[in-house]
This record gives sequence, structure tokens and C-alpha cells, in this order.
Amino acid sequence: MSTRVWDYLPEYERERQDLLDAVESVFASGQLILGESVRSFENEYASYHGVAHCTGVDNGTNAVSLALEALGVGRGDEVITVSNTAAPTVVAIDSVGAVPVFVDVHPDTYLMDTSQVAAAITPRTKALLPVHLYGQCVEMEPLRRLARTHGLRLLEDCAQAHGARHHGRLAGTMGDAGAFSFYPTKVLGAYGDGGAVITSDDDVDKALRRLRYYGMEDVYYVVRTPGHNSRLDEVQAEILRRKLRRFSSYLECRRAVADRYAEGLRDLTGPDGLTLPTIAPGNDHVYYVYVVRHPRRDEILEKLKRYGIELNISYPWPVHTMSGFAHLGYGEGSLPVTEALAREIFSLPMYPSLPKDTQDKVISALHEVLATS
Repeated sequence: MSTRVWDYLPEYERERQDLLDAVESVFASGQLILGESVRSFENEYASYHGVAHCTGVDNGTNAVSLALEALGVGRGDEVITVSNTAAPTVVAIDSVGAVPVFVDVHPDTYLMDTSQVAAAITPRTKALLPVHLYGQCVEMEPLRRLARTHGLRLLEDCAQAHGARHHGRLAGTMGDAGAFSFYPTKVLGAYGDGGAVITSDDDVDKALRRLRYYGMEDVYYVVRTPGHNSRLDEVQAEILRRKLRRFSSYLECRRAVADRYAEGLRDLTGPDGLTLPTIAPGNDHVYYVYVVRHPRRDEILEKLKRYGIELNISYPWPVHTMSGFAHLGYGEGSLPVTEALAREIFSLPMYPSLPKDTQDKVISALHEVLATS
């Protein structure tokens, strides 16, 4: 049996009764759309972050796109972000008619290189969209200063950073709003799609609630401004409520897995060896994925298949190189660090219920493969 990078079944077996009770409670409630479970989850998730509002939506991509709309970003505006991210970040920018503008990432943390952002600002720039990638936060204070100086909106993409902290502040609480995905693989994952936007701006929250519900306010069928059908499902909200109560234990387990990798792989590091994750100053990492780097990545991945280990790459194709974004005009070499990473990074299995023997299998196989490479 092949080793899987992510598997929810061990967690499901352990939490099965509570999850099934969550489903039963919704079905028995008499309200299946925007009911008590969504309202309660929104309140509890906002409280966890210490913000005023949380608006549940149907997925993480729409969390970004609706947040951009609520922040006033629209057609022709420029949004500065990174290409080393999941494509939905950029798809969301495009969906509101805005233009993605890319800066490169830091060679150690693989996060937005904030020193490049000022030079990318033009009169058309409307927002900054840092991506808190792999489980840790972008350096936010330089972006906050730029946003204040230039009158820009600051939206955090937190799809991979639930619970991550930067100098003590939770991801999603350092800008105008924070967008989250609850896709099943996430640090806080549902059993299907889901997303949310948090903010302490009353006007942004009001716009978000209108946008997710066709553009309606208060009275059904009365559209104030055209919106979308983008509501968080009651069942997923109730599951997320139950999982939020166990969230701290999920983080502890992820960090324990990361510590075990660091200890087991330390002797494979070096100039021509593995590069293990670097934690940026002031960050508390939650390890959504455990990304390592090696100059002979493809050779290593092919050899690991002989051990029944097939690993992921996050991400093998930078967004700026995809044909769907060729019109943006970023040629090969335009983002050299991002492009180098795409050739060298890969992700080891990472989830809270990852068995120790599976992790040991991966560590042992990497030792054997690198000894013969």
C-alpha cells in the first residue's frame, strides 16, 4: 500500500461519533441553509481570532474573491501577490476583474519577499495580497506600512495558515481582512468545501454578507447590489464547530510530526543535501505541509516510488508560467527564486494523525535514497 501525503481516515475513525452527531444535529434542526450552525461557527471563529466578524462562504477561492470585492477591488485594479501559491489565489483576483502583479519570494522561507513590494506599486495598485504559505506568516509590518502610506487595502490569504502566529498575532488579523479555506486537507478542514472571511471592519462584513447571498440584505428577493450564491453549508459549519474545539490538539500533533522530521532528517542536510523548513523570525509555524528542498528533486521522487512513497509538490508550476495567465507577460526568469523552488521543492506526508511508523518509513527511505543518489 502506497504511503499517502494526506489521509483523513484515521482522524475520522477517532472522531466518527462526534462527526456523525454533527450531521444528525443539522438534519434534525429544521434549517439547512444559513442556520444556527453557520451563525455559531462564525461567532466562535471570530472569537478565536479576537475579531468582530466572520462570514462563512462556500470555499476558500470565493473567500478571497468576495473579500476583494468587499474591499472595493474591481476591474482594472492591480493586486500585488506572489506566484508561489495555489492557483486559486490568482484566479480569485482575476475573477473580480483585477490584475495580478507578482513579486518574488524569499529564498529561505518561500514567502513573499516584502522588500520587492514597494517597487511594484503603481497608480493602479488597489490591494496587497500576501499569502501565508505552508503554515507560516508573511512579514506583515512592511506591508502594513506600505498600505497606510499608499492608501491600499491589505487582504491576507490564510488558506494554509489557520492558527499560525506572527509576533503573537494570528494569521488573518493583521490586515483589513483574512480569507480562509476549509478544504479537507487544511489545518482546520471540513468534510467538503468551505471558507470564511474575518474582519473587524463593520462595512466590510456587511458587504461580505450581502455578496455571499446574491446581493440581498434583510428581505429575500431584494437585491441591493449584484452578488453571488456563496454560502457556507450548515453541515460543514457544524463539523467545523466540533473540530474547532479540538483545534489546539491538531496543531500540537502537526508540530510533533515536524519535530520528528527535523530530528530524523537533520543529518541529510547540507549544501548538496536536503533543505528543511526555515521558520521566519517571530513566526509560530503550524505546518500545513512540510516542504523540503533538494537540487535533484525529480530523481529522488522517482526512487521513493520504489518504496511505495509518492509525494506531492507544492507547487511544480508557478502561476505566472501557466498558460491561463500568459497574458500577464511574465516570461521565464522573471521570478527566479519562485522558478528555482518549483524545480526543487517537495512535500512530505503531514497530517495530525500521521502514524509514527509511516513517518519513520519516509525518513528511512530518504536516507537510503540520498545515500545512493
